[in-house]
Amino acid sequence: MPGKSIGRAFRLAAVVAMITLVGAACSTTKNSGGGSSSGGAKKIALLLPESKTTRYEAQDKPLFEAKVQALCSDCQIIYNNANQDAAAQQNQADAALTNGAKVLVLDPVDSASAASIVSKAKAKGVPVISYDRLILNADEDYYISFDNVQVGKLQAQSLVNKLKADGKSGSIVMINGSPTDNNAKLFKQGAHSVLDTSGFKIAKEYDTPDWSPDKAQTEMEQAITGLGKNAFIGVYAANDGTGGGAIAAMKGQGIAPSTRPTTGQDAELAAIQRILTGEQYMTVYKAIKPEAEDAAQLAVNLVNGNTSAASGMAAQKTNNGQKDVPSIILTPIPVTKATAKETIGKMISDGFLKASDICAGAAASACQAAGISG
Repeated sequence: MPGKSIGRAFRLAAVVAMITLVGAACSTTKNSGGGSSSGGAKKIALLLPESKTTRYEAQDKPLFEAKVQALCSDCQIIYNNANQDAAAQQNQADAALTNGAKVLVLDPVDSASAASIVSKAKAKGVPVISYDRLILNADEDYYISFDNVQVGKLQAQSLVNKLKADGKSGSIVMINGSPTDNNAKLFKQGAHSVLDTSGFKIAKEYDTPDWSPDKAQTEMEQAITGLGKNAFIGVYAANDGTGGGAIAAMKGQGIAPSTRPTTGQDAELAAIQRILTGEQYMTVYKAIKPEAEDAAQLAVNLVNGNTSAASGMAAQKTNNGQKDVPSIILTPIPVTKATAKETIGKMISDGFLKASDICAGAAASACQAAGISG
């Protein structure tokens, strides 16, 4: 009968509609980082600046994510890396806020323009943690990093001490970091405070866009062409990527890097191997695990509304041009071949690098000589 057919069709449609509603209530929301969690998750955005420096993808991101998940099972992480594009980072922050982020952990590509991200977040009542790089002239809630002026001082003093111990006199080349990164300005400030009174002349100085190793290599090639192969005695390089670029340029010009002490920072695997084999003089180890995990703890405290616990973590203050930002400031450690057993040993015990990776290939015999077993 037609009436019975219509009735059965109506009842079937009602059942299908109910199943659909139940399915929708159980669905998951996928975040921009590829993870998923329930639609009601507490959302924390982690926005990192670039991937040319290996630490961000290899260390900061996984350490932060693991700590958040350990502390807060119903927290969801919205992750993005801006690949050194300030405009892209603005868009990523906007998307995170639109997607319901309740805390932003922001490592800015551009320390000045990122102030607009903070303004948008604050307008939505979302706290901002300035991670590793200080956001300038903004109302961020917390800042966590290392003593970055001290990093520059450690680099420069290590270079000066080495040159003086070797009885050298003359000129050095200075290869700084990205001009849009406030940390690069602080490293430069710290380095100049040592180098300007050291008795060594800075013959050539460069700011390296995007911290690019390729651009650093080009800068060093220009310095060698302009000065001559024998007219400089050492290189201040602001991090391991720029140091690696400078070393590649020297090798390309037939200059043995071991004869021109070169600095670095970040304790990248390749740099540690270069230090052990004598191609790079020093780096600076910044223990990223406590930095990433403290940032995760801050973020979880804030997403849970536990502002007193968050405030208790940040005992120091850092002025960003607008306010004194409650801060957690960690201590950097200089690393040379002479201190390898202790300092590289600490990296291994911290889980920062593996002895088997460090002591592979050409570095194997150097590891053995330094007392590091792979």
